[in-house]
Amino acid sequence: MALIRPTSFWRQVNPRGAIADLVTVYQQAGRNRWRFAVAAAAMTVGIFSVMAHEEGRGLPRPPEVTYINSWPIDRSDAEIKASNLANQRYKERLAAEQAKRDEDVRQMYKSLGRATGIDVDAIEKQAAADRAAQAAAGKAAGDAPGAPQPAAPAQVEKAQGGGN
Repeated sequence: MALIRPTSFWRQVNPRGAIADLVTVYQQAGRNRWRFAVAAAAMTVGIFSVMAHEEGRGLPRPPEVTYINSWPIDRSDAEIKASNLANQRYKERLAAEQAKRDEDVRQMYKSLGRATGIDVDAIEKQAAADRAAQAAAGKAAGDAPGAPQPAAPAQVEKAQGGGN
């Protein structure tokens, strides 16, 4: 602890010496000391006035939350079941419409493929075989049968027309 002595620093500090140094520097500044003092004061006032006019904002106010009750609190089980059944019918109707649109798109691509000379029947057979293989691999791995599986690199090359 010989290196750190808390009183050694304060022993060398003498306020009378600091004031005497300030007076000496002030006297040596010559005739321009008032000009430098005014310039320093003007710069200080200018910087602080710019800082004072800066707009400081705190955190934004938290939003007001308005809770909306979607259903009455006193719904019966029969009403809940009827609502769920109606929602399920709606979802099934949307899924059927999407399946019809998908089939229409598939037929358009098949007609485009036939028009350009592509054997779409062979491609369809290969795609069905690939889907069956994926479903079998999914069942073996314990996945859901309709879950998408990542394609192997060989399957990607076949799909792109690069593999034979």
